[in-house]
Amino acid sequence: MAASPVATGAVRMRIMSGFLAKALGAALSRMHYGGLTLVLPDGRRVEGHGPMPGPTGVIHVHRLRCLGQLLFTGDVAFAEAYMRGDWTTPDLASVIEVVARNREALDQAIDGFGPARVLDWVTHRLRANSKAGSRRNISAHYDLGNEFYAEWLDEAMVYSSAIFERSEATLEEAQAAKLDRVMDLVDAQPGHRVLEIGVGWGALASRIAQCVGAHVTGLTLSAHQLAHVQALAARDGLSDKIDARYEDYRDARGTFDRIVSVEMIEAVGRAYWPAYFSALRDRLRPGGHAIVQAITIDHARLEEYAAKPDFIQIHIFPGGMLPSIEAMADEAARAGLSFECVERFGASYARTLAEWRGRFLSAWPRIEAMGFDDVFRRKWEYYLGYCEGGFRAGAIDVGLYKFAPVR
Repeated sequence: MAASPVATGAVRMRIMSGFLAKALGAALSRMHYGGLTLVLPDGRRVEGHGPMPGPTGVIHVHRLRCLGQLLFTGDVAFAEAYMRGDWTTPDLASVIEVVARNREALDQAIDGFGPARVLDWVTHRLRANSKAGSRRNISAHYDLGNEFYAEWLDEAMVYSSAIFERSEATLEEAQAAKLDRVMDLVDAQPGHRVLEIGVGWGALASRIAQCVGAHVTGLTLSAHQLAHVQALAARDGLSDKIDARYEDYRDARGTFDRIVSVEMIEAVGRAYWPAYFSALRDRLRPGGHAIVQAITIDHARLEEYAAKPDFIQIHIFPGGMLPSIEAMADEAARAGLSFECVERFGASYARTLAEWRGRFLSAWPRIEAMGFDDVFRRKWEYYLGYCEGGFRAGAIDVGLYKFAPVR
């Protein structure tokens, strides 16, 4: 009597589950820090624990295909599996932190290869930040709608790391502290002309114009942001002080006493770093300086990161790439700029991302009503948790940097 299709399928599932459990067990045995547990659909548990203390994470696997994708195509496909609901976890940031702290060891066992990795690389290269590419890439992320971002950012809509000077500080207080810190470093004076490359929703430009009396020219490639900044300036009676423009930084003209650019360099792309730093040099008046807030990656990982686009580059910020501190220093020197690392505050970014993720999930019913689906929700939940885990592990950092023309 022939076996039924259901029975045959169950046997195949057990065989596949056993194979994957063995392969993943071997990979997790290489861990050095913390622990990771995978709970398979049949209830089997695959665990790995390193000899050094560290975070712990649990992954509940609902469809075995996601483990095959992890083993054979790498972390981008695993993130896409999360977006489909193939696996879940009670603490996404901790899972990412465990993986980040054990990246070197796990990469020796799990290092995606084949067509999927090649396709990711090609996709990323096709999104290069030429002037036309920048317009497309910026719009893809920032033109999801001002209402969407207003649901989970702070009241001033600051979409960059806060600085938590006190553990009990609210997100609003921490973002205000960051704006004050940036303003102190910019050191604009009454009557100064300030260029903001990447004006966002206008919080910093408004603060500089109101508190200092300087004139701010703010650049953006997001039509939604532009409309918001112009409306904000008109509401606050600052239209004569804030000139918001839909303009690429490479097209800016004139000179300025100060330049500020908060978490915009990540969207420039490696091929255009020379153009970015040349723009800082060319737009600064003698005696002026630029303050840049930048997310950075460890220089030792820069080439690997450049060769293997990650989830963020494929799904969240097309065309983007994080610089290393050393790469920024080198590019600044080639452009004739001095370079100073003022301060770094990665722990504050981890807290900022945790706050954003909590607000995003709390606001989901209203966001869903805007027309976004569950795949979008899981993608953004993964994005925010992925970045939080990266900052917690120290895989990425954020800091404030000062540049000035070399006399």
